[in-house]
Amino acid sequence: MKQIDFYTREAVDLLGRLIATPSTSRDERDAADIMEQTLQGYGFTVSRETNNVWAVDPAYDDSRPTVLLNAHIDTVKPVKTWTKDPYTPLIEGDRLYGLGSNDCGGGLVTLLQVFRYFCHDRVIPSRSFNLIFLASAEEEVSGPDGIVRALPLLPRVDVAIVGEPTGMQPAIAEKGLMVLDLIAHGKSGHAARNEGVNAIYEALDDMRWIRDFSFPKVSKLLGPVKMTLTVVNAGTQHNVIPDTCTMLVDIRSNEFYTNEEIYNIVCEHVRSEVKAHSFRLHSSRIDPSHPLVRRCEALGMVPYGSPTLSDQALMPFPSFKLGPGESARSHSADEFVQIGELRQALEQYVALLTDIDIT
Repeated sequence: MKQIDFYTREAVDLLGRLIATPSTSRDERDAADIMEQTLQGYGFTVSRETNNVWAVDPAYDDSRPTVLLNAHIDTVKPVKTWTKDPYTPLIEGDRLYGLGSNDCGGGLVTLLQVFRYFCHDRVIPSRSFNLIFLASAEEEVSGPDGIVRALPLLPRVDVAIVGEPTGMQPAIAEKGLMVLDLIAHGKSGHAARNEGVNAIYEALDDMRWIRDFSFPKVSKLLGPVKMTLTVVNAGTQHNVIPDTCTMLVDIRSNEFYTNEEIYNIVCEHVRSEVKAHSFRLHSSRIDPSHPLVRRCEALGMVPYGSPTLSDQALMPFPSFKLGPGESARSHSADEFVQIGELRQALEQYVALLTDIDIT
């Protein structure tokens, strides 16, 4: 299809410009400028809050349901093992190399072209829903100036498609994240004398519980809640009994538990003091019977549950991840996306949203 070929070329060109523009989390201004200018060049009215950039369907009608097309513009910092320049877009065969090409530049530029396609005058009359395109910031750090700044400023959203790399398979559930500090308290003393209370020993039972406990509710899509002790710190020198032992615990929740519920369970079972960094990154899901999920299945896509976190965790409406590229390439050296994957994504997004009733 010539139209898809055109939009693929446009997507590749824009992605190359974004790769060449460093946009690590909290430093996305220049990339946001590119997105703002690109949307304006396409003839859309653009809104911006910090480095979040969006455009609303020119034919927006409050009586129709609204689909949000979202992907993020920020990247992680490049790892030291890159063999190519992470900020130089390089095409080798079908691969486009560059930092952020896969996570999630591919989803960002293809969803923008999809928004452009469906908001064209010739397409508007056949749609029964509105579209909003949002390029969000600070996704990699779940930052306060990211999507949470933009969402209250948008019209009502009924469902979102998030362009994270999923191999164009719908991730209809996603694990949440909560990080806990556990602090075991003791009493300092001289290691050569029978005095003091060793905080490390006080923490041992809690460490064993964290290692061995299994949350009983297991998800068919996401599996069990995963709780992992990742950092332990105690002591100042060899001859001093440590009076505190701090532990860092990474918890990945499924849809059957809120982070508050998990926190309370931990508090009930450990002796250490427990502090949560945040409760806000909950597990998210969309009903498998949602019309968009059913259309995905009709197109041969296979729904699954994703272990990785995204801006879905901050969305108060149904959402799912669907985007070109593969999650395993994210945050890796010599990151790439295939141009064929971008073209396929455009075809599948268009097929997904053509003549569908999402009510």
